[in-house]
Amino acid sequence: MQSIWSMVLKRIALGFVLVWVVSLVIFAMTQILPGDAAELRLGQDATPETVAALRHELGLDQPAIVQYGLWLGRLLTGDLGVSVAGGATISSLIGYRIGNTLFMAAVVTVIAVPLSVTIGLLAAMHPGGRIDRFVTSVTLGLVAVPDFLIALVLILVVSVHLGWLPAVSYLSGSENIWEALRALALPILTLITAVASQMIRMTRAGVLNVMNSPYIEMAILKGVPRRRIILRHALPNAIGPIVNIIALNLAYLVGGVVVVETIFSYPGLAKLMVDGVQNRDMPVVQACAMIFCSTYIVLILLSDIASIMSNPRLRFPK
Repeated sequence: MQSIWSMVLKRIALGFVLVWVVSLVIFAMTQILPGDAAELRLGQDATPETVAALRHELGLDQPAIVQYGLWLGRLLTGDLGVSVAGGATISSLIGYRIGNTLFMAAVVTVIAVPLSVTIGLLAAMHPGGRIDRFVTSVTLGLVAVPDFLIALVLILVVSVHLGWLPAVSYLSGSENIWEALRALALPILTLITAVASQMIRMTRAGVLNVMNSPYIEMAILKGVPRRRIILRHALPNAIGPIVNIIALNLAYLVGGVVVVETIFSYPGLAKLMVDGVQNRDMPVVQACAMIFCSTYIVLILLSDIASIMSNPRLRFPK
């Protein structure tokens, strides 16, 4: 057990290092973006003296290393800073938006994960059969289709031609669960279609890869039913790659929904980041990017730890 906890602690330490490296990259990338928040905030008619005074007030005239140190120090204390475009605190801007993004991600996860694992196992139970060929063909086609194209097709068919669901997923906060789900139906369906295909393919591939193992062949020779072999023997040993692909898709749901939220005008965290880029509001962009990247690293870290716990071969490498 000591070796397991040692590996887990090493992974956690590596996660902190990655978060620090990501903070450096995010700060450097936002510094080289064109535009000036002070000029954008004051408008084109502002005098150079007024712009210089506002830049000094916002700390934009300080060296980059000083700005990074101040930003990182505030970040470690939980202070996300103030929006240079509007003057509001970033925490207040992120507050309800991150709740909207997490709500949509949770709904997609609850539907997509069990559905994908079930379909992947069903395809693996009948390799080469009609179900397997159909699932493989459909998922291969969906993997090649970008999410924005899926969203546009759904809007064209379901909203424009059929008029069943709204094309704009606006939430005022006073909706009940049914009204919220109806408003989010199209973006949820888009995300499920985008992420489920990858999880289905990985589940099928992982199970079939384990099915070629000698102990599985021995169980087949003994006459053990194929369903029992897959559920009791193959799936537990294939859970590592499946958990990894699920974690990657969950990270995408939190941080990679920029296009989907923009298309459907959904007031989520990704839409806030897009607005921050348009307004040259670098503190907002930095805060959103850190949330996205930190969530991605945490989910990958959890999947890595889960793989170590579930697979003894990873705990004792040769």
